[in-house]
Amino acid sequence: MTKQKVLNLLTVLSSLCVYLEWGDHQHSFLASAEAEVFRKLLTEPSGVLHPLILLPLAGQLLLLFSLFQGTPGRLITFSGLGLLGLLPLFILLAGALSLNYRIVLSTVPFLLCAMYAIRINRRPKPAA
Repeated sequence: MTKQKVLNLLTVLSSLCVYLEWGDHQHSFLASAEAEVFRKLLTEPSGVLHPLILLPLAGQLLLLFSLFQGTPGRLITFSGLGLLGLLPLFILLAGALSLNYRIVLSTVPFLLCAMYAIRINRRPKPAA
């Protein structure tokens, strides 16, 4: 497995570990929230039609698709990172504005993986 594939997989997995907290004693990890979205998709599809749900999901699918390529394409990787990054960045902003360190710290693994993936994919390809 190439370094790009490992980074894409780690980025998807780290996005699922982002922590959400709202209201009185309401909290969830993104993985369980995403499982709830899939359950609602089968019973009430119109309830999950929101850009902040569909765009990150499309980003996850693009990054997962890149795992099945010989060498993951830069366009697919960057598109997947951009779409998937929308939700954790909004969550980071909400955590920073509310001074909730648990939310802020939960986004750090995703951000580190995404930044490293960008760094690796920006390198010029070696001359053949």
